[in-house]
Amino acid sequence: MSSKFNDKNIIPRYSLLAVCLVVVGVFVIAKALYTMTAGRDYWMQVASRQKKDSVQVKPVRGNILSCDGQLMASSLPEFKIYMDFNALKQAGNDSLWNVKLDSIAQGLNHIFPTCSAADFKAHLQEGYKKVSKHWPIWDDRIDYSTFTEVKALPVFNLPKFKSGFHWEEFNARRRPFGSLAQRTVGDMFGAKDTARCGLELSYDSILRGTNGIIHRRKVRSKYLDITDTEPVDGADIVTTIDVQMQDIAERAVVDELKQIDGRVGVAIVMDVKTGDIKAIVNMEKCFDGEYREIRNHAVSDLMEPGSVFKTASILAVLNDGLCDTTEYVETGGGVWNMYGRDMKDHNWRRGGYGGMYLPKTLLVSSNIGVSRIIDKYYHDQPERFVQDIHNFGLTANLHVPIPGYTPARVRMPHKNKNGQYTNWAKTTLPWMSIGYETQCPPISILTFYNAIANNGCMVQPRFVKEIVKGGQVLEEFPTVVVKRQIARPEAIKKIQTILEHVVSQGLGKKAGSDKFLVAGKTGTAQMSKGALGYKTGGTDYYLSFAGYFPADQPRYSCIVCIQKHGLPASGGGMSGVVFHNIAEGIMAQDLKLEAIDARDSGAVLTPTVLSGDLHAADYVLNILGFNPLGGWGGAFASGDPVWGIIDDKSGKLNLQRDNSTPGNLVPDVHNMGARDAVFLMEKRGIKVKLDGCGRVLQQSIGAGEKVRPGMVCNLKLG
Repeated sequence: MSSKFNDKNIIPRYSLLAVCLVVVGVFVIAKALYTMTAGRDYWMQVASRQKKDSVQVKPVRGNILSCDGQLMASSLPEFKIYMDFNALKQAGNDSLWNVKLDSIAQGLNHIFPTCSAADFKAHLQEGYKKVSKHWPIWDDRIDYSTFTEVKALPVFNLPKFKSGFHWEEFNARRRPFGSLAQRTVGDMFGAKDTARCGLELSYDSILRGTNGIIHRRKVRSKYLDITDTEPVDGADIVTTIDVQMQDIAERAVVDELKQIDGRVGVAIVMDVKTGDIKAIVNMEKCFDGEYREIRNHAVSDLMEPGSVFKTASILAVLNDGLCDTTEYVETGGGVWNMYGRDMKDHNWRRGGYGGMYLPKTLLVSSNIGVSRIIDKYYHDQPERFVQDIHNFGLTANLHVPIPGYTPARVRMPHKNKNGQYTNWAKTTLPWMSIGYETQCPPISILTFYNAIANNGCMVQPRFVKEIVKGGQVLEEFPTVVVKRQIARPEAIKKIQTILEHVVSQGLGKKAGSDKFLVAGKTGTAQMSKGALGYKTGGTDYYLSFAGYFPADQPRYSCIVCIQKHGLPASGGGMSGVVFHNIAEGIMAQDLKLEAIDARDSGAVLTPTVLSGDLHAADYVLNILGFNPLGGWGGAFASGDPVWGIIDDKSGKLNLQRDNSTPGNLVPDVHNMGARDAVFLMEKRGIKVKLDGCGRVLQQSIGAGEKVRPGMVCNLKLG
């Protein structure tokens, strides 16, 4: 029997198949070896495009709040929008794009009217031709509301992988009150989410939060985000800034700067007991003539304070018991030579002040008077005077949480081994006593005056009260006492009285108020230009007023500093005016008047009977002996409203009832009370809107017009 298996035909086929498989196997192995060696870098790059490890997720930055919880700085989402035309074509939506392009361009023009629909169309067509994967639709960032409008346009409203519409999201920092306290609140460096200045920088680690970590995997043209570590949002900080007080202070400073053509204006308002900074202003004139906050002058300007420093000088001699308020000093004709250098009072051209007692040296801000007293008692021991200044806390480090802050600098005299002063001249003490040869930022001067208002207790300026998150307080910042008592209570009482008289009788009158007591001291100083001296290129002046109010029960202390070029220049007449406006504005917020005090004595009172209360009117008229139309119970029992009109000639009250106008016509409600007028109108189906109170003076729909459905009548009362 012959075999059915044909070796001659089958074996060659199997051999060929085996050879093919071997060749394929060798090719696969070779390809694998190539991929693992020569092609490794390429395929690693391909793999990296399919996954992204350790991608940081930014948290939401915390808010900065005012003392009463109003938003002063907050993070809001902003977007940059793009088109991926490659994804659009791969999804097969080319034809849809071409059909909807005109609608898209018109929609974008409606959202961004500064660019025409034709320009949008040309711009999008350019990106379509280039098959760009990241073509910007609009160059600038847009807010969430605008983003939702764009996303609702044709094609853009499809999923990302079908439309190609995609975006980048940013956390933008916004201040609802605009530039209010801008330099204190602080700024951010745009898209970098990096704090630049102010509280934003000082509390950056608290506000920023902690980044989260995710890794991403690409599955069928889409990335899936897998969270490794959740981001921790930043906490909120509650500042001590009062928005209303800040607004009052800024307006007062800017108004005065514009009037006197000032260069820089500073104002700080502090709560006497707590040290809370309620307002801080740093206005500077820019190249375009407008005033903006560029630097935080209030904490960083180391200036010679001028006459506001005299208060510390006089407090020193009173505290050391070297003299009393009965100390008499001669100032001559306004010019006094001190160790070869002329000391001048501001009125030296008018003959000066002559002799005076110690309190008057501050009342009239006499340079000669103050410097002669200080030189008399401290000439041989200037270090004792400077030590008093340090003891008063003027040079204390106040730990102000604003970048740029530097404590005051008051030079301490030093002697060499031979007992000679190495950094001191005979003229140093006289000029230091009146505010020169020292450097003090406004915040340090204010803290000193605040201590005087607080009966000698110096508290640290406080800018942040607490840190909160999710309604819970994470950390509180209590009031910090820098010095429990800067001077003896008797000396503090004397200087308080003198400061009150400076405002009520002296050069600080313009800072005062006829509504409450004010205490403080003026200051007018020439500004040094360093090696160029004081008068090169004209004289610059540093004008100031520091004080507190109400003087009998101090609540707030305040300092105002103005830098200007040339005359006229007056600390009391310029900075004092700003102080006055700030003080009165702040105190006006706290006025609580009784309702009866709000009554206009010149107003015509509406008779009670016009209110429509028939029982009350009936009672009063019967007591007075009137019996109108036989009483209310008869003729007026039908429910029709009754009103009264006083006759101008006779003074009699004429009672009337609405029976003169048919029910389908608009009634005449002139001189009626609001209740009766509304009753008549609504009885006819007319809706009423009232404006004011009293009797009806005007009605928007004339009497006698035919009543129509939905009719609304505006009634003006007075």
